[in-house]
Amino acid sequence: MDEFSLYVLDITMNSVRAGADTILISLIEEGDWLTFTVTDNGCGMSKEQVEKLSNPFFTTRKTRKVGLGVPFLTMLAEMTGGGVTITSIPEKNGDGSVNPDHGTVIQGVFGRNHIDFIPLGDMTETVKTLIQGSPEVNFSYVHTFPGGNVELHCADLRAMLGEEISLAEPEILSWIGGYLAEQYAGEEA
Repeated sequence: MDEFSLYVLDITMNSVRAGADTILISLIEEGDWLTFTVTDNGCGMSKEQVEKLSNPFFTTRKTRKVGLGVPFLTMLAEMTGGGVTITSIPEKNGDGSVNPDHGTVIQGVFGRNHIDFIPLGDMTETVKTLIQGSPEVNFSYVHTFPGGNVELHCADLRAMLGEEISLAEPEILSWIGGYLAEQYAGEEA
């Protein structure tokens, strides 16, 4: 993948596949560093599963036998002087009871000015793609950078539109794209 936004898409789709209905995507650019975090309330993973995530031949997906997203994200972070941490709480405790705090947090720190850091890419299209593919999920997107902040919260959109209107409707996605682009343009001016 030659754009950071594609890693954001890939890692966030893992949260969707884990059954999360609330996902926060955060990008914070501060000084020489970009901190990327995805926080979800999906089914979570055991300690053993988290440890296996660095192995590209470990995946919980049934459609393919390799899972390259996390290993490549880790490699990119380490190549730029940063790293990746993953914390996860499984939905079911050892005794079968449900853990109310279940979910996963993946955080990567990347050297933005390092020669190996890839371009950020089109975050507006990435967010639109996530919403279009999983309109029932409450995505929150926050991108903070020097001199600006861009935010979108699907829960706020649902509160304005009502639950009967899908966020995947072409008119809604077009508005979302314009809204994010307007925020980015306003912050860069």
